[in-house]
Order: sequence, then C-alpha cells, then structure tokens
Amino acid sequence: MPAIKKLTLQNFKKFGSLTLDFEDDVNVLIGDNETGKSSVLLALDLALSASRSRVETIGYESLLSQAAVRTFLQGPRTLDLLPEVVVDVAIEEGDAPGLHGTQNLTGVMTDGIQMKIAPLLEEYGPTIIDLLREDPDNFPYEYYAVRFSTFAGEPHVSYRRPVKHLMLDSSRIDSEYAAREYTRTVFSFNAQPPQRFNLENRYRRGKEAFRDTELAALNADLGNFQFAVRTSIRSNLETDLIITKDGIPIENRGKGEQCFIKTEFALRKHDAKELNALLLEEPENHLSHTKMKQLVEQLAETAGTQLFIATHSSHISSRLDLRHALLLGSDQKAGRLKALTQSTANFFMKAPDNNVLEFALSHKVILVEGDAEFILIEEMYKRATNGRTPQADGVHIISIGGTSFKRYLELGKLLGIKVAAIRDNDGNHQQHCVDNYDGCLYDHARIFADPDNTRSTFEIGLYQDNQALCDVLFGGTRKTLTVQEYMLKNKADAAFELLTQMTAELTTPQYIQDAIAWIRE
Repeated sequence: MPAIKKLTLQNFKKFGSLTLDFEDDVNVLIGDNETGKSSVLLALDLALSASRSRVETIGYESLLSQAAVRTFLQGPRTLDLLPEVVVDVAIEEGDAPGLHGTQNLTGVMTDGIQMKIAPLLEEYGPTIIDLLREDPDNFPYEYYAVRFSTFAGEPHVSYRRPVKHLMLDSSRIDSEYAAREYTRTVFSFNAQPPQRFNLENRYRRGKEAFRDTELAALNADLGNFQFAVRTSIRSNLETDLIITKDGIPIENRGKGEQCFIKTEFALRKHDAKELNALLLEEPENHLSHTKMKQLVEQLAETAGTQLFIATHSSHISSRLDLRHALLLGSDQKAGRLKALTQSTANFFMKAPDNNVLEFALSHKVILVEGDAEFILIEEMYKRATNGRTPQADGVHIISIGGTSFKRYLELGKLLGIKVAAIRDNDGNHQQHCVDNYDGCLYDHARIFADPDNTRSTFEIGLYQDNQALCDVLFGGTRKTLTVQEYMLKNKADAAFELLTQMTAELTTPQYIQDAIAWIRE
C-alpha cells in the first residue's frame, strides 16, 4: 500500500506553514473549532485528486492564506513577493521513478506529489504590476493558476493517481454532487479499466438501441424534430449509477445511515483495486451512539487502508487509540500523542465513555472525582471569584473516577495543560495525595486535598464547614441516619439540594478555595 508519509503546507487557508507526519494505519485529527482539521483533509483531497476544476470551483481566494494576502498588500507589492499556495504530499517510496525527486518545499529526495497555486508571471507580469499600481488594495487572484506535479517535476494527472483515496464529508454527504462523486469513485475501485470501459460502451449502446426501437414509433411522426436519449459525458454510466442497500437507494436514507453505509461499502476488500486512503470528516455527525460504536469498531478492524479522521468525538479518538491522535492548536502547531504509554492509551480505549477530548483541548482544567463535587464546584468557583464563571476564565471542570487521575495527568504533561486535581484524602493524605503521585506531577499540575485525615471525603469536610446549614436542610425528622451519614449515602442528591437551596450561604472547603486560586494564577 502506498502510504502517505507527510503533508507540508504553505499559505494554504489558515496555515502559513505546517508539516504533519502520518502513521501508516490510523491518523486522528483533533482540535478545537477553526484549528484547521478540515483544511488538512481538504489539502490531501485536492492534491491527491489533481482536479483543476475542483480547485477552481472552491476558488483561489478561499484557498490562499488571507494572512499572506494582507502581508503582501501591506508591503512593497513586488511580483517576487506574491504569495503561493503549496501542498506537498510525500508518499512512501516505491518503484515509480516519475514520483521521485526534490521538487518540494523541503528539497528532500523522496516520492510525492505537489499542488501549487501561483501567479502567471510570464504571461501577465506587466498586467499585474499595472493592476497593483492602479488599485493597491486589489489582489490579482484572477491571474493565478493551479498546477499539479510530482516531486520529479513531471505533470500529475487525475487518472494516474499513485494513492487511490476517497473523501467522505458528513456535512455534505447527502448532496447530489457528493453522492455522484462517491459512486463514481467506488465504481472505479470495484471495476478494472477493461471491465469498466466495456460496461460504459454497452450502456451507451443500450441507450442508442432504446432510441432506435422504443422511440422510433413516436419519432416517425415528428419530422425533423426527434426525441433522443443523452449519451454525453454528463449522462453516462458513472453519472447514472446509484448504490442501493436492500433495494433502497442510499441517498434516500438519513444522513447518519448514509455515512455508515458509505464508509462500510468503501472499506470492503476489492479484488481489483484497493482503497489506499480514506478521509473522514467528522464521521460522528448524524450518528446515534449505537451507530457510532459500530462505525468505530469497523474502523478499528480496518487493515490495508490508511485512515485520516477529523473528529470532535472523545469516543472515536480514544477507541482508535490516542497514540494515533494529532492535536492541531490555534497557534498553527501540531502535537502528536504518540508518546503516551501503552497502558494509558489502553485505559482510555477500554474505559467507559470519558471526557478525554475535552481535556486534551483545554488549557486549564479542574479535575474532580465525583458527582457531588462536580455539581457544586462551579458555584464554589463563582463565590471565590466575585461571580466570574470558570468558562470566563478559560477553565474546564471535568469529573473523572478517582483511579483515573494519573492517566489524565500523563496526558496533561504531554500537552502542557494546567491541571488542578481535587480529590479525597481517603483517611491518609500523605499516602493517597502525596506519595501516590510521586513522579506524576509537573510544573503545571497539582493535587489539592484536605490535609486533615479525619475529613476523609468531600462530604465530611463540606458538612463540618456547613454543619448548621446541613442540619437544617437534611435533619428534619430523620431517625435512622445522622445528617453526615445521609450525605455520604446520597452524595449527588445532597449536593443538588445544597446547590438549589443553600448556595448563597455555603462555605467552600479551604483546599478547594486553594485549587481555584491556583488555577487562575
């Protein structure tokens, strides 16, 4: 399989420059909104497709970095400074000499293809100079052109693709164009050229036969004006084919089902040609939780096809192994999670659905280990900050199991996330909250717990700091349980009652106040 090894971008959409190294099997692109996940998939799709018409339809002004355009217009505006879009796709080296060369941004001798959008200076240099002189704010997009080539400097054309790929975008999966392109691409994977050409010829001849026989009687009385059947390139076998499941065209199904069926069908093994790379744009969109689990299972079992998946789903990113994840940041830099230990990666794969992606995309996080703490912590945060919310300070609050702290701390250390972990001392602060995390903490991570071993849980400390309030709220005619025992046996319910009825008078335990103050520093 000719695997994609590296992607290098210059002035492509939001990226002034970006280099990503890829794994041969699975690559999961994660990141916040507007960090460029979709742009990475688009760059791969455009370069691999070598479709001039597709690039022109999207528009050069949409693909050329607007930051690069502004820099040019604010500078001397000379021809040599006009920005260019470059997309380099390095491919695993093989025996195709036409792909091997140094015609790429890095100048490294390897296999690959390049898409470049550049100004036509030889033909229109003087015209561009006049345009810029007359209107300094007018950028000459109309005098740009796209060119596809190999790293050997040879032309790269769409029918001679070294990497056979398919792009599935759930946001446009039910559009007529997307359905047609998908069907055409999958048809080419399943039918060898001789078979495909033969089928296309017979389909055209069948249309002509229909015209000559079935329409003959009707046309006999029409004189010079005749009915015919389209046989052009816009109405051939590939454009007329549809895919059905159980006799129902897949475009008549819901978006979620379409995404699932198309992915399943594309990943089937083909005797003639294999699918080298599958690009999936947020495959979780429109899928129920059950369908998403089925899709992830299907993707996890994929062999022989390189996967590129852009997602906001913790389930997808963790179940496909976080070590395959590439985190794109708002600073146009990327971090790989490959350095995670196998045990931590396996933990997130096997653990119940978690908030690992929310954690990975955060800059500051307060971790708590129970529902009671999670219910009350935001209100405690506002009381400690004169009404500011955690969201206003860029702080995420995430509830995890007590045994998961070390796993999240390992991920936090790798990504440089500031973490305040709030936990119970379980009756031994030194053992559980100090010695237990020896070697796990880093400059931006601290454990916060009550140092008093008699206050072993959140509920006990909360009761002791708010005894009068709790006695009034939970005492009543209670006979079998003390108020503290009731709070320990009904943690979430007790916390919710305190939140809704006693918020204004509630005292926050000191170690939680310390955690809030530290995370805001």
